[in-house]
Amino acid sequence: MIANKIKSYEKVEVYDTEITDSLSKSYSTIIENLGEDIHREGLEKTPERVAKAMQFLTHGYGLDPLEILKSALFTEDHTQMIVVKDIEVYSMCEHHMLPFFGKAHVAYIPNGKIVGLSKIPRIVDAFARRMQVQERLTDQIKDCIQEALEPLGVAVVIEAQHMCMQMRGIQKQNSVTTTSSFTGAFEKDKTRKEFINLVSNKLS
Repeated sequence: MIANKIKSYEKVEVYDTEITDSLSKSYSTIIENLGEDIHREGLEKTPERVAKAMQFLTHGYGLDPLEILKSALFTEDHTQMIVVKDIEVYSMCEHHMLPFFGKAHVAYIPNGKIVGLSKIPRIVDAFARRMQVQERLTDQIKDCIQEALEPLGVAVVIEAQHMCMQMRGIQKQNSVTTTSSFTGAFEKDKTRKEFINLVSNKLS
């Protein structure tokens, strides 16, 4: 039964044909310029695979994060902090086109409106799946939530490892970059500390 299920599995991915063809030609040239034989068996389909991979890794350009949030807004009197933490982040450094990855922690204090919880990780992905720097990514997530919900405050912290620091350049394998951005109530020490404590501690 399991074997039959695996046999019938079909992965469906749709990519723009013109963009795929154009990127494939570019990657063929890049591979050849690096000194490889583009006609070698292992590389014959690599340009097309990379072309599709890059489209997937940057598909955030085709998403509207603000509309994602607005599609699931609800009226609610809750006025306590809402935290979504440990959101996986995968992005592409715009300086070297190498990945950076880690976790985002997002919180807001409602002001009459809340948003479906799944929408927060979705907008993190929508912004992350672009050519990025971590500082801008942090601000974009914060600004989007602030604009859509008009809450009493928003807090965003991202902790990430950058392959441009680990694979090349300084080559420091254990370095982690942390960025933060706050609005409203989170600019007050007491509220910000509460958020940091909730993010840092594992709740039993």
